[in-house]
Amino acid sequence: MKYKSVFDIIGPIMIGPSSSHTAGAAKIGRVARNLYGKEPKNIVISLYGSFAKTYRGHGTDVALVGGLLDFDTFDERIPESLNISKGKGMTVEFIEEDAITEHPNTVKISIQDDENQPFELVGISIGGGKIEIVELNGFELKLSGNYPAILVVHNDRYGSIAGVTNVLMKYAVNIGHMEVSRKEVGQIALMAIEVDQDLDEKILKEIESLPHIIRVTKMVD
Repeated sequence: MKYKSVFDIIGPIMIGPSSSHTAGAAKIGRVARNLYGKEPKNIVISLYGSFAKTYRGHGTDVALVGGLLDFDTFDERIPESLNISKGKGMTVEFIEEDAITEHPNTVKISIQDDENQPFELVGISIGGGKIEIVELNGFELKLSGNYPAILVVHNDRYGSIAGVTNVLMKYAVNIGHMEVSRKEVGQIALMAIEVDQDLDEKILKEIESLPHIIRVTKMVD
């Protein structure tokens, strides 16, 4: 593995005890909160592998809920996040899954609020507080959560991808990583694009105005 800085080795500033089981879990929860767009109310958290075996002892449960409350990894409220969530009227169910996943620190967060479409995110904590988001609402993707990113839901049509990348090129936005996922040819698809700088709202609106674009969501740190 190639490290960019000493902080990649010693890990993030965090509420302990484990960068994988607490800092990574908090980041996954916070990404879910960010992509959902508001504070969720009804949450089901499915834990796999070592997450399922040790989540209470290692604080994975409080870290995930803390992230869903929009707490950062070093927020001192994380140990009390379960009580705080109850006070806010949130319901959280933890399920220990037996299925074997590719990575032992895997979690699926499902949000089932009445007024919104069901939301489902799968993330993994890969160590040192680093994460990957590998699935969103049934679409496969690979997002690190370390850089600004946009998720573009669009109709799977010729020219849709070029239209988005042309807008980013127009504003001199450099793409660090990009993936396109679709469930069926010609149906709904998802672009996941990590970039090197924060995106102005006018860029997002211009992308959203393109043909075949359904929705644009910005993921921020």
